[in-house]
Amino acid sequence: MRNTARWAITLGLTAAAVCAPLTGAALAAPGSAPSALYAPSALVLTMGHGESAMTAAPERAATLTCAPGSSGTHPAAASACAELNGVGGDLDALTMREGVFCTKEYDPVVVTVAGVWQGERVSYERVFSNECVMNAHGSSVFAF
Repeated sequence: MRNTARWAITLGLTAAAVCAPLTGAALAAPGSAPSALYAPSALVLTMGHGESAMTAAPERAATLTCAPGSSGTHPAAASACAELNGVGGDLDALTMREGVFCTKEYDPVVVTVAGVWQGERVSYERVFSNECVMNAHGSSVFAF
């Protein structure tokens, strides 16, 4: 039951993130065409304590839309989109920043990302040893 609720929340947030940019086009004046075509980039990020997404209850969630512009509930949407664009959307390429020191405390944190990046489906899960290590990777992306 718990896992079903997680998937329902993630699916709902993903649908909202992907469909939100499309509502503006539906409300546009008749006969007007979009000025440019783009591949959508809309993601739902979740964070919870645990060793896998299957066992961790989401504690925080944010939506992040990067195309055509940066928006969503993510508190640093513009800088998070800039970081993701810098690594071509490869979440594994977000490395720990220089000069950040974290304790060796083991309090696992799992981050999931689901949605679409430049028209391609994204499903990502990563476990960090603690929140400090998570925050040191991708300074804006995982800071929600």
